Amino acid sequence: MALQASILPSALSHRKEGKGSNGVLKESAFLGGSVLGHPKAGIQLPVLRSQRLAKFSVKAQSTAAAVAAPGLNQASLQGKKVLRQGVVVITGASSGLGLATAKVLAESGKWHVVMACRDFLKAEKAAQAAGMAKGSYTIAHLDLASLDSVRQFVDAFRRSGRPLDVLVCNAAIYRPTARKPTYTADGYEMSVGVNHLGHFLLANLLLDDLKQSDYPSRRLIILGSITGNTNTLAGNVPPKAGLGDLRGLAGGLDGRNSSAMIDGGEFDGAKAYKDSKICNMLTMQEFHRRFHEETGISFASLYPGCIATTGLFREHIPLFRLLFPPFQKFITKGFVSEEESGKRLAQVVSDPSLTKSGVYWSWNKDSASFENQLSEEASDAAKAKKVWEISEKLVGLAD
Repeated sequence: MALQASILPSALSHRKEGKGSNGVLKESAFLGGSVLGHPKAGIQLPVLRSQRLAKFSVKAQSTAAAVAAPGLNQASLQGKKVLRQGVVVITGASSGLGLATAKVLAESGKWHVVMACRDFLKAEKAAQAAGMAKGSYTIAHLDLASLDSVRQFVDAFRRSGRPLDVLVCNAAIYRPTARKPTYTADGYEMSVGVNHLGHFLLANLLLDDLKQSDYPSRRLIILGSITGNTNTLAGNVPPKAGLGDLRGLAGGLDGRNSSAMIDGGEFDGAKAYKDSKICNMLTMQEFHRRFHEETGISFASLYPGCIATTGLFREHIPLFRLLFPPFQKFITKGFVSEEESGKRLAQVVSDPSLTKSGVYWSWNKDSASFENQLSEEASDAAKAKKVWEISEKLVGLAD
């Protein structure tokens, strides 16, 4: 099933390389052949006019080549440099923040969005309901709860022939009311398995693709959360995030040989999510330390604001879902709509002013971005290195 639906173009139609490519090709053929090389051309065109037409024909042919050439970075077009359309992969793009971001980027015309989702039909319906144009996106099957599915996605993406310019690790599950842990296909506690380990493997496998991109600003973005950042008021709401000495992670989070919690404690669904977000932010920083200087790739994390209406809270108690949005709107003033959050994440994907690597981005009340500070644990370089090394073993990247 994963391979069958792996990489399919939106709305069951082939992606067009650009609105003007076919028209330009026809025009250049017409000017170069039908007029200038017409077999009945006993007509003598004035020399200056024919020279002008010839120059226009060459220019049109050059334009067609620039539009059609795959993997082209920049081309000279009428004296201007033209950037090719970027390709961005967004996990969990069938709803919430991921979908809102996909819509913003697709509608810009500057990006082709690969929506990496577990449910193909849900993603297609969501894209259509959002009004995303046919050909502006591709849906690809990815189940982050299965490391095999992650590897299949990477293989299918490479076979699609597309470059990779930006990877956004956005998907997440949150099970605050769960009393018992559930596990991924590989036997890891679900929240950490999906939010951290699945993305950790995906990002490491696709790093080579980002390195090979000729796009001028290549980025790897991993979503953080204020709830995992204990230097904030929200980060101090119980249960507080904390990885301890990582004994549970080192033991495999399987609930048999070790605890299902990273710190080795008793299972708590809300804490498991918060702990996974610390891992996300530590992973981003370790990517930055290991690879930014060598590759030039920008590695960033962000908190786009409290998206109180998102489906992330669908497993919370009904009373919480009812009261949380107005509480964030009128009491904390921290509420952000899905539309606004999508614009913010799209900024981190494409804004030239947000290319700094190793940064945790946030936005103020005026929707202006700024570099936020991570908590002591979420910026602990030694702990980041240890999380990385243990995670490598758990996903099969190291012995």
